[in-house]
Amino acid sequence: MEINEATLNDLLDKALVDYGAAMQAGLIVIGDRLGLYEALAEADGPLTSAELATRTGTAERYVREWLRAQAASGYVTYLADPDEPDTDRFEMTPEQALILADEDSPAFLAGAFQSAVGALDVLPQLTDAFRNGRGVGWEEHSHDLFEGVERMFRPSYLHDLVPEWIPALDGVEAKLERGAHVADVGCGYGASTIIMARAYPHSTFVGYDFHPASIAAARERAAAAGVADRVRFEVASAQTFDGGPYDLVTVFDCLHDLGDPVGAAAHVRTQLAPDGTWLIVEPYAADRLEDNLNPIGRASYAASTMICVPCSLDQEVGLALGAQAGETRLREVVTAGGFSRFRRVDETPFNLILEARP
Repeated sequence: MEINEATLNDLLDKALVDYGAAMQAGLIVIGDRLGLYEALAEADGPLTSAELATRTGTAERYVREWLRAQAASGYVTYLADPDEPDTDRFEMTPEQALILADEDSPAFLAGAFQSAVGALDVLPQLTDAFRNGRGVGWEEHSHDLFEGVERMFRPSYLHDLVPEWIPALDGVEAKLERGAHVADVGCGYGASTIIMARAYPHSTFVGYDFHPASIAAARERAAAAGVADRVRFEVASAQTFDGGPYDLVTVFDCLHDLGDPVGAAAHVRTQLAPDGTWLIVEPYAADRLEDNLNPIGRASYAASTMICVPCSLDQEVGLALGAQAGETRLREVVTAGGFSRFRRVDETPFNLILEARP
């Protein structure tokens, strides 16, 4: 077999980058967890490894090697000092800080790395699932996935949900300002629910999730945010939540995770008021595979294989839409559930924002 050396070397380069990325994911979680990024970003100037270790109560030798790894990845900046060649100093640029040190930044990605590391906890179960075709339930994952997913999605909800997505819906913002009844289905730790509740104090909100530990965390977050008087969280699935009629039902980044999204759509239809609205936010995807073969599609297909498809296959029906279903397939699901109106109202590089009406 004739080998194309240039093609082989390109693949080796890609594999080496992937290996470094896989190892860096754990180091990013460590840096995030120990406050190393935050301390670097808040420093008045560059720091040595000893200075950073002192500020964070960590061991200098580990911090030294961590800093070098981060500098090699471009996540922190190395500053050579010609007057002190044996003293390495490091700092974070504003751009680096937005990605790894500022949890409210729209570019914050430390939560994404935390979710990736957490997803690896079920690698043995997932390997077996490849053989037997069974699912891997959401509850089989670890806290790092649950919390990491919330921290990954929260920045976009914080910066886009109230200023952009809700105003794009037909007549919904005015209802919320007057006082509406809202169900947030698949709410996880409640980030989206709490963001809406803080923005619309005259409305009431109920967050539903089938994962009891997530609901417990959401209740704690609502109390800390001071909105527990208008927000409650309950354990229920997308096919069993009640309390309608609702003026607005929301489903953020989880319709594709459901075993029976058509059944969920039909149930949402029964819980909506006659003039109600269903807001569906899903990962951005084109309808054709070839149009998703890009960095965003690469990340989404990987997460879908590790998390979303196994989660769906663990539930009844197990439709397994996947995180790159695309708008046409999502429209088919929603209209099969009884909705007559469906449109894309907005989009970001990472999300499709869809409106369904009875």
